[in-house]
Amino acid sequence: MLFKKSAELPTAETALPGRAEPLATDVNHYVSGNPLKGPYPEGFQTAIFGMGCFWGVERIFWSLPGVWVTSAGYSGGITPNPTYEETCTGRTGHTEVVKVVFDPKVITYAELLKAFWENHDPTQGMRQGNDVGTTYRSAIYTLNDEQQREAEASRDAYQAALTTAGRGTITTEIEPAGEYFYAEAYHQGYLAKNPAGYCGIGGTGVVCPIGIGVDA
Repeated sequence: MLFKKSAELPTAETALPGRAEPLATDVNHYVSGNPLKGPYPEGFQTAIFGMGCFWGVERIFWSLPGVWVTSAGYSGGITPNPTYEETCTGRTGHTEVVKVVFDPKVITYAELLKAFWENHDPTQGMRQGNDVGTTYRSAIYTLNDEQQREAEASRDAYQAALTTAGRGTITTEIEPAGEYFYAEAYHQGYLAKNPAGYCGIGGTGVVCPIGIGVDA
């Protein structure tokens, strides 16, 4: 029963207990060689996005100019230092996310938001394509008030575009970030380590209007 997947988020009483110690993970990124946990260059910023399976999501962001390092992890839940198997049950509350460390002089947070919206379907609730469960829900976890404002404005702009295209209502969770837990080493840079590996990420085909006349 431990590994039976749930479609509902747990409460503090029903969440798995987790553990005090962080999981072992890569020290340096498999593609960039930069340290996953820092130190990061002065002036660089961090963003956290959930778009479904983090394998494909991480590749989207490490490919963008101005992104210094990415990592796969878990956020938005209750259980401390969860394992992949635990998160898949839905009983940790976490969703699979990617942490993006970027140079704002090269790529803006708004441009990262554009990549976020256009590279998955944010209208699917507790799933992404064939991947079903709370760990695949769409999420933006913000690190400050400015990110929160930008994320909410970008959601509204993209919703207008989706509505015009006859698509559904955005279900993306936009909340201040809680604790971020690094995923196990084999998840880091997964599609670089396994070029034929599963991706599962696909967009709606609707362009996000950030940067083309809509103030985000």
